[in-house]
Amino acid sequence: MKTKIFRFLLYLIFLFGIYGTGALVIKEFSKGAICPKIFNIPACFIIIICLVVPFIYHLLRRGNIVYFVLTGLACSIAVYGSVFQLLGNVECPKTNEGVPMCYISLTIFTFLILLKILELKIIEKQKRVDI
Repeated sequence: MKTKIFRFLLYLIFLFGIYGTGALVIKEFSKGAICPKIFNIPACFIIIICLVVPFIYHLLRRGNIVYFVLTGLACSIAVYGSVFQLLGNVECPKTNEGVPMCYISLTIFTFLILLKILELKIIEKQKRVDI
């Protein structure tokens, strides 16, 4: 039962992140120069990949290494963006309310990582009980 709750929460967070980042990617394609660049690649492109691929792996219940590598990469990018946004060295795209999206990204990826860890711990605990 607990694993279903974690799976559902992860689905919601993924869909929220994909929706928000997807809108940003569309703006980047249509207007350009919306997202900060990492090695000349708009960060929102990297973030959308780091959302979609782990979401697919989560749906298929496979590839925890891929899940954690990509969510970890995106979380690292969000930490970098958030820290440098606070320092005034980077300008993250903002919501209509003026909230830097790197802060939202950091929150999303932190929750994706923590919830997945908790889900895996519960699954492991259930396996030990079943034996």
